[in-house]
Amino acid sequence: MKTFALLMMFAQAAASAVTVVRCGKLLDVAAGSYRTNVDVTVKDGKFTSVAVAGAGKPDVDLSAQTCLPGLIDVHDHLTADPEHSGYKGLGISVPRMALTGAKNAKLTLEAGFTTVRDLGAEGYADVALRDAIEAGDVVGPRLVVSGPALGITGGHCDETLLAPEFKFRATGVADGPWAARTKVREVVKYGADVIKVCASGGVMSKGDQPGTPQYTVEELKAIVEEAHKLGRKVAAHAHGAQSIKDSIHSGIDSIEHASFIDAEGIALAKQHGTTLVFDIYNDDYILAEGLKAGMLPESIEKEKKLGKIQRENFRKAYLGGTRLAFGTDGGVYPHGGNAKQFAVMVEFGMKPIEAIRAATVTAAGLVGVSDVNGVVAQGKLADLIAVEGDPLKDVRVLEKVTFVMKGGVVFKR
Repeated sequence: MKTFALLMMFAQAAASAVTVVRCGKLLDVAAGSYRTNVDVTVKDGKFTSVAVAGAGKPDVDLSAQTCLPGLIDVHDHLTADPEHSGYKGLGISVPRMALTGAKNAKLTLEAGFTTVRDLGAEGYADVALRDAIEAGDVVGPRLVVSGPALGITGGHCDETLLAPEFKFRATGVADGPWAARTKVREVVKYGADVIKVCASGGVMSKGDQPGTPQYTVEELKAIVEEAHKLGRKVAAHAHGAQSIKDSIHSGIDSIEHASFIDAEGIALAKQHGTTLVFDIYNDDYILAEGLKAGMLPESIEKEKKLGKIQRENFRKAYLGGTRLAFGTDGGVYPHGGNAKQFAVMVEFGMKPIEAIRAATVTAAGLVGVSDVNGVVAQGKLADLIAVEGDPLKDVRVLEKVTFVMKGGVVFKR
């Protein structure tokens, strides 16, 4: 513990010192072009200047590499691991989830993701993880967390693996508009930055179907009204076409998964400015490794029916001009592999720069940190990563991040 405390003390001292990072190329994600031979100056955890490289020797020499802003994953579950799927998960305590989160937070940061929106954790393990990272007790990305996800009795966000005699229900279960309002107030009371709601069935739950609605429009509207009143955005887990439309009509800020979205839903999302978050990489992992990890055979069958449709609907939503943010549903696949989704986004229609924008400027807007994050510019938080190669030509180079700075502190070099 003394060694870790000393390391954090040195890191904090480094953040307050002036640091010059020289980038061979710096990606301007907004413009979609490179600036070459650039010195990025950092002080007190923020970028203080971005200018043509000077004659002096930089503190960090990345002149042979490409720099870009720290990446943002807007849908992650740091306190979960794939091997905790299905019945195995019943043996995982909330304290163990928090410790799992500490491990996964470090892996995710070292993968280049300096900000993460964590959507759904029992027992407020995500709140504890966020606070531990902010205090410098553990290493990880900047977190925006939801606490327990809200859901109906027996729904995707309830616990359906236990026999009736256990009389167990998940922390976030709330039925009816006023019970749902009360639950919003409760999770905010205990530290939630954002509200996660399960509007439809899901893949990893037992006994429901991803395409079927769960919360009613009346309940969704109550949740949104209460959350927005308290200054929180709302993210809706919604696979089914009707659930997606119900969520958009209710004022939900982002639709997670969006697997069976139809033409009407795409048009509504564009009209209302609703952000869509398609987790289109993890299908590969679920089908290849899911059974070995302990996922229910029922979940594998659901994914077989859903994965290809979700990817094609991602293409349709992209072509339809909707706002798309980068979210992976980490925890369904092993953490640290977040960047593998970039290649799938490109395969299904996006240009590399558009996929990168989804994980920087667009993601920052959804998470609510555009004023401090998403680009490398004077006054923004000093979140900077580097890779070898050109991500605009081969987006897969983002899977091998060589340098990570978060808030002016170097965590990987």
